[in-house]
Amino acid sequence: MVTVAPLDLLDFDSLLTDEERDVRALVRRVADDRVRPSVADWYFDGTTPVRDLALEFGKLGLLGMHLTGYGCAGSSAVAYGLTCMELEAADSGVRSLVSVQGSLAMYALWKFGSPEQKQRWLPGMAAGELIGCFGLTEPDHGSDPANMSTRARRDGDDWVLDGGKMWITNAPLADVAVIWARADEGVVGFAVPTDTPGFAAREIKNKMSLRASSTGEITLTGVRLPAAAQLPEARGLKAPLACLTEARFGIIWGALGAARDCLATAIDYATTREQFGRPIGGFQLTQAKLADMALELQKGFLLALHLGRLRDSAGGLRPEQVSVGKLNNVREAIKIARQCRTILGGNGISGEYPIMRHANNLESVLTYEGTSEIHQLVIGQKLTGLNAFAS
Repeated sequence: MVTVAPLDLLDFDSLLTDEERDVRALVRRVADDRVRPSVADWYFDGTTPVRDLALEFGKLGLLGMHLTGYGCAGSSAVAYGLTCMELEAADSGVRSLVSVQGSLAMYALWKFGSPEQKQRWLPGMAAGELIGCFGLTEPDHGSDPANMSTRARRDGDDWVLDGGKMWITNAPLADVAVIWARADEGVVGFAVPTDTPGFAAREIKNKMSLRASSTGEITLTGVRLPAAAQLPEARGLKAPLACLTEARFGIIWGALGAARDCLATAIDYATTREQFGRPIGGFQLTQAKLADMALELQKGFLLALHLGRLRDSAGGLRPEQVSVGKLNNVREAIKIARQCRTILGGNGISGEYPIMRHANNLESVLTYEGTSEIHQLVIGQKLTGLNAFAS
């Protein structure tokens, strides 16, 4: 029996450079050797060796790989996207570790930090020796960061921060936290060493999604920082939103990895599982499901690749372009995961297979870095010129 891997259907390898294929092969090998054998146990236990993984990824140049200088690899957007796809094919939580480290925490420092801040933090973060987190979301302000409750006030030459952040990946283990707060002059950002008095981060327990990822709640109680802790180039809400645009690009690719792994699992199962005297993959209804899912996966890959090439050639993407990718690819990925589960029947809910783990993880991916509804509004505003966001 001859089968074709889901993304080999249209010979997509011909669209990639030799270097991009090499990066993909390297990351796939690392994911297969280091993540897949243990990730189901990490998921069930709700623990992940974040620091060990960070050091391994750092040695391979995967942390902040799309940035330049300070030990970063300076890779192309497409190479970074392929990396996210291969990591998320193993688990969304592992991809989140790399995304938050590189595209949120490191990018914020790289884009908006002072030379001293960059030199202090970025080399160690690129090597995986230092862990960073990105504190924007709050318990009462997720999609509405403009009304964040965290406050920064001046006290002499210092800043004092009070407030809290919620659902912050890597927070319980972080060495530095990029914290966003409202001040008299607007939204400001800070590089906060997590051993600063008044800073506390607790692990969020009892998650049903992204269990192979460290997620925390940050409490800021009279956190006193020197003026040098402020990110000098971050001016207003546009700064953290630019970081979100940066991180969403990796999600566009990563979600495809989870979908691809689900579809590959379903195809393997359908060609070996027999009912009524033959493989269930030989029934028309099953093949219709597989064909439809493969079609959406191909379209999602072409969208991601187009956005990657556009970013590499133009130097960046507009927010609505990223919203198109995130909205489509995550929405289709979770549909694929759910449909693949039906092909496996009762076995689809078993931890022996990755599909339910991917489906649960994608519930979080669907929400973070902008819900589907937020991305619909971003796209709608661009199409109509009218702002439908609540005032």
